[in-house]
Amino acid sequence: CASLGWAELKACVRACAACALRAGCKQTVFGVGDEQADLLFVGEGPGAEEDERGEPFVGQAGQLLDNMLLAIKLKRGRAVYIGNVVKCRPPGNLTPLPEEIKLCLPYLQRQIQLIRPRVIVALGKTAATALLGRDATLASLRGTVHDCQGIPLIVTYHPAYLLRTPPDKAKAWQDLRL
Repeated sequence: CASLGWAELKACVRACAACALRAGCKQTVFGVGDEQADLLFVGEGPGAEEDERGEPFVGQAGQLLDNMLLAIKLKRGRAVYIGNVVKCRPPGNLTPLPEEIKLCLPYLQRQIQLIRPRVIVALGKTAATALLGRDATLASLRGTVHDCQGIPLIVTYHPAYLLRTPPDKAKAWQDLRL
């Protein structure tokens, strides 16, 4: 998929059956937003609501992400693209397995090449470690500008985590300002 355009890449993702995740979800969740975005936000994978609607970050975590965007004077779909590391819902919202991530990552890498964002924001440890290609704690990755395919990458908390741990919203705000 290294040379596919948007339409072909979307079709390729829809037709993908490379891992067991596809058999357990209703539909693939490709991503949404401005295809020439300045900012690319990357999460882990779709949850139940995302699987139902075919769009990333549409539940409570999505509402929080939208509020985070508004706080930095941005809006979903305007100079912003939102995607996930894996395009199919893991059963029970479990963390995707390393093999599932490995099989799905080329799709995200191609999205990055097509979008050419100015900055990538990794939402959570799974997205951060997949994009950076190394395992590390979220705490050790935050507060630093990393490199992903020659693009600055910022690591912050996943909105679903922030819903469970509201005191860390202040740290996420620091990350967004970075």
